[in-house]
Amino acid sequence: MKLLAGNSNRTLAEAVASHLDLPLTKAQVKRFADNEVWVTIDENVRGEDVFVIQSTSYPANDNLMELLICIDALKRASAKRITAVMPYFGYARQDRKTGGRTPISAKLVANLITRAGADRVLTMDLHSGQIQGFFDIPTDNLLSAPILAADIKDNHKKTNELMIVSPDVGGVVRALAVATRLNAELSIVDKRRTGPGKSEVANIIGDVSGRRCILFDDMIDGGGTLTNAAQALIDNGAAEVSAYVTHGVMSGAAVERVNASILKELVMTDSIAAPERATDGGKIRYVSCDKLIGEAIRRIANEESVSKLFD
Repeated sequence: MKLLAGNSNRTLAEAVASHLDLPLTKAQVKRFADNEVWVTIDENVRGEDVFVIQSTSYPANDNLMELLICIDALKRASAKRITAVMPYFGYARQDRKTGGRTPISAKLVANLITRAGADRVLTMDLHSGQIQGFFDIPTDNLLSAPILAADIKDNHKKTNELMIVSPDVGGVVRALAVATRLNAELSIVDKRRTGPGKSEVANIIGDVSGRRCILFDDMIDGGGTLTNAAQALIDNGAAEVSAYVTHGVMSGAAVERVNASILKELVMTDSIAAPERATDGGKIRYVSCDKLIGEAIRRIANEESVSKLFD
């Protein structure tokens, strides 16, 4: 087994390699002067089971091309099996037609990865589960719920006062999974989208008076949805509001928006490399998913069950 890392999240790749007690495969992933991606594998990978660790986060197109070209380089170097390990799967929000003459970009990206030569995909907390069906190759979708639920138990001792809150109707199943693990009640924010990246809270479903609320979602981009939901919960009598999110996209002024909001704390996994301004104090904290991803890689390499990681 070999591990190859792109440039999107070297810190996480190194942590996964450390967990597996394996060195990262020597390779060069560089740019030509016109920003074309250039990849050279500096080790023999013939007949090897290779895992390429690369999140397709910002800059999404550059990181996606790095992944595709790494896969192609490994395929032409006669690797036995290539697994695209994508802790964060970019373009996942474009998983259906939202109007006339619009693309389904998540399906296009799935086709590109398959045609590049990947034999398998390993990802985490897809924006919608049906994206697994976009691939014609085996796809494992890991869940961050065990990691985040454990952190909630460690940092919120009085779990009987907790209420897990889904920031929109689409995330109810995800939030319910965490609420069940913590034996906590569930509330839902009735969110109405007013435009791309814009939303407003119409109603809170459930009594949050005096409760310590934890918003749980798969990703935070601009931060508007979570901060608006947190304010609505406080306005409806919540004692305090924290947020737990798998993927910290953190576009634009998201870091500043979170730090200026009513949120007590925002906790995210390191599936996406943290921007520097997000680690300079403030309300943002990261928990690592390296052991989860590392264990999944080990199980795939040894032909063992991955689903047991969901327990």
